[in-house]
Amino acid sequence: MLSDQEFMRYSRQLLLEDIGPEGQEKLQKARVLIIGLGGLGSPAALYLAAAGVGTLLLADDDQVHITNLQRQILYRTTDLEQGKAEQAQRHLQDLNPLVESIAIPSRLADETLQHAVNSADLVLDCSDNMPTRHAVNLACITAGKTLISGSAVGFSGQLLVLEPPFRQGCYACLYPDQDIAPRNCRTAGVLGPVVGVIGTLQALEAIKILVGIPSSLSGKLRLFDGKQQSWCTLQLTPSPHCIACGGTS
Repeated sequence: MLSDQEFMRYSRQLLLEDIGPEGQEKLQKARVLIIGLGGLGSPAALYLAAAGVGTLLLADDDQVHITNLQRQILYRTTDLEQGKAEQAQRHLQDLNPLVESIAIPSRLADETLQHAVNSADLVLDCSDNMPTRHAVNLACITAGKTLISGSAVGFSGQLLVLEPPFRQGCYACLYPDQDIAPRNCRTAGVLGPVVGVIGTLQALEAIKILVGIPSSLSGKLRLFDGKQQSWCTLQLTPSPHCIACGGTS
């Protein structure tokens, strides 16, 4: 049962027939794990907190650096040299004190990663490196949890929605090479609004799935070209030799 304060705060999305009070209550009961609180995780976390997702698990072991402020809109100049997870938690609580934000100021791996994924209803991979993306992908397959993966470099962005039982394959089917990509934000740069677009869409797909709206992007790779303002959608195909899902899920 929503309180008067909750009805007022979420009134604009409660007016949507696809959400309403029942959908809002689903959001309040949901736990979302966000791995990486940088350019992608910043807008994703802000929109999920604003929408009233009950519990946000915020995982990042990095500190706020001055080079982050060009695109990581969750932080302020006063946050420099402070832990991202803790500062993200503080800002999200200021935005919406009705949401529980839990800081995880460590790099999730192996058992700690699996435990965090197991405890969530849905996972947003907002990390910036291939080894982490592959580890998160495997953990989500093992736990049977929905994964929404985003990435961006330069003027280009990618969005991938993977839902159990992963019949369309997984992240490792699409990118079997786990080596660190030669082009990343540090070497090739990135425009802030590009990561903002992808991170915002990660939040959008998460909200839809949590309230029971089917994602039209499930099992698909969405490619964004910021220079041309164009989109391209590719259907994911399972690999029979995939080391993560085996191509038989």
